[in-house]
Amino acid sequence: CFLLPLVAAYEFGSAYFLAGDQAGAARTIRAERLLSSCFEIFGVGGLYLPGLLLLVVLLIWHLLTRDRWRIRPAVPAWMTIESIFWTMPLLVIGQMVFRLFQSPPQLVAPALAGGTDSALGSLSTPARATIAVGAGLYEELLFRLVGIALVHAVAADLLRIKDGPAKAIAIFISAAAFAFYHDVMMPTGGIDPARLAIFTLAGLYFGTIFVLRGFGIVVAVHALYDLAVLVLLPR
Repeated sequence: CFLLPLVAAYEFGSAYFLAGDQAGAARTIRAERLLSSCFEIFGVGGLYLPGLLLLVVLLIWHLLTRDRWRIRPAVPAWMTIESIFWTMPLLVIGQMVFRLFQSPPQLVAPALAGGTDSALGSLSTPARATIAVGAGLYEELLFRLVGIALVHAVAADLLRIKDGPAKAIAIFISAAAFAFYHDVMMPTGGIDPARLAIFTLAGLYFGTIFVLRGFGIVVAVHALYDLAVLVLLPR
């Protein structure tokens, strides 16, 4: 229920603000495209399939945990406030990394939403907001909900590692994958240390929130951060 408005907003924005030749080339949420490609291998496709997949996964999760079906309106409201609270430290961490490496923020901030300056700069504000929400939804689905769960299953169930260390290993591996999923290479070759640092720290931060507070909160934090750097804050 907390994430349904974000899913609806992204699907609506995709249809109305990311359609056409110009925006089509700039639709850079690779996590969503990767999920769609996996289904296409088996002959299944569709514009709204990743969104439906997310809702089905959460519904199955709800059934397996046997949680109550009663909705308490105060809970999503408090989740929203908590997500804003968790977003602010990440903004501070980003600024600290920029200053440490003497790197201008605009070189790194757009990439956390899965894009680049050239791709996102020509888009309208609603289009950038749509990409920010989509990155929060589908990158967290891929790297936290799926990635951490798979690594934890291997570490805890197959390798018989205790639960705490297994979660730590899963967080670190998902953070590394999250970092290299983004563009951390410099045009001249080699790895950009500033980009690698911010993406790795962000991955560790998101992974910790996911383990401690759950999928809904981490999606909102990711989306809010991307909205801040792509829409709200001056660039």
